[in-house]
Amino acid sequence: MSIRRSLLPALLLSLCATPLWAAQKVDLDYHVRFLPESDQAEVSLTLEDGERVRSLAFNLGDKGYYSDFSGDGEWTQESPERGVWEPGKGVAKLTYRVRINRPRAKDGFDARMTEDWALLRGDDLVPSAKLRQQGKTELVARLQFELPKGWRGVETGWPRIGKDKFRIDNSQRKFDRPTGWIVAGKIGTRRAKLGETDVTVAAPIGEGMRRMDILTLLTFVWPEAQAVFPRDPAKLLIVGAGDPMWRGGLSAPNSYYMHADRPLVSENGTSSLVHELVHVFGRIQARDRSDWIAEGLAEYYAIELVRRAGGLSEERYQKVREQQVEWSKSVKSLRSANASGAVTARAVLLLQELDREIRQKTKGSTEPRSLDDVTRGLMRLDKVSTKDFIEISENVMGGASKVLDSKLLR
Repeated sequence: MSIRRSLLPALLLSLCATPLWAAQKVDLDYHVRFLPESDQAEVSLTLEDGERVRSLAFNLGDKGYYSDFSGDGEWTQESPERGVWEPGKGVAKLTYRVRINRPRAKDGFDARMTEDWALLRGDDLVPSAKLRQQGKTELVARLQFELPKGWRGVETGWPRIGKDKFRIDNSQRKFDRPTGWIVAGKIGTRRAKLGETDVTVAAPIGEGMRRMDILTLLTFVWPEAQAVFPRDPAKLLIVGAGDPMWRGGLSAPNSYYMHADRPLVSENGTSSLVHELVHVFGRIQARDRSDWIAEGLAEYYAIELVRRAGGLSEERYQKVREQQVEWSKSVKSLRSANASGAVTARAVLLLQELDREIRQKTKGSTEPRSLDDVTRGLMRLDKVSTKDFIEISENVMGGASKVLDSKLLR
């Protein structure tokens, strides 16, 4: 009897420490081996307990980038665009190959591998998939790279937990993929701690990436960006390379790409570097033909944050506005699924006018407002429409907006 009594408290503590409703954690290990001689990477997914995952239905796209699937359990390719993996019991592994080089429709590459380095997005290594799992299951994902001989290292936007190994944790996804930019091989890096964020600028050696210039400009604008965007990512990776990579910028939630030849501040007074930083911080996505919001805000703050940091005089700011007026004078509507450069320029002018209107209407109130308050409201939405933008803006200013009563938004 005394033995049973002594066990009772321990049993109760055990039940309290591990609630019956808690999700069961299952390790998911990604292993990537680059194969430069064949322009491929060999990728494997290993589940600690395959029985907890009923199936993963992969979207393989229509370009034929993925091939040579094999693994434990059952792999079914219903069409070239879709494959379904039903893992076996116990430790289950799926292996396949993926082509790295991704040419853009018009010019350059979105991803590229040479004999010395690879620059790509993890989204391409592991395609998106619909996860069906058993009960409450939480996948604990890690990413390990096996590099070719002579390659020095690898960088991702995820926290490093060992040599060439990273922890993948995205609270917004059930199926944690290694999304974001990756650069590996003979690379050079520069690092800095800005606010609470570990910032790394990495690029293949010899590609002309201005790593220190980038860190210097970011150091100036970072406090201004933090004042607008209430977000402190644990880590931010900026990667780049020269031709024949695409001559632009592309963002991801924890990283972004800049072509090595892009100026930090262009002759028209805007900054591609800060533009992509705003996309990373804001994560504002558009719907209902409202891409002008995401692109317009990114360009607005690409000018405004540099201005607030003291890098743009009032005279230069007005000249930037004059150039945007001239560039966008033919624009009749901002509504489109993909905003052009002229549409983005016109959107910036509208946003500048809206900021002035909000400041004037709330001047002298207990809480003066600005476009920054609208931006923070938009960040709370999954996707934003023009209607959402108008409603949030008028709520911030406490009344109807003359600026937004425009044919440009219809």
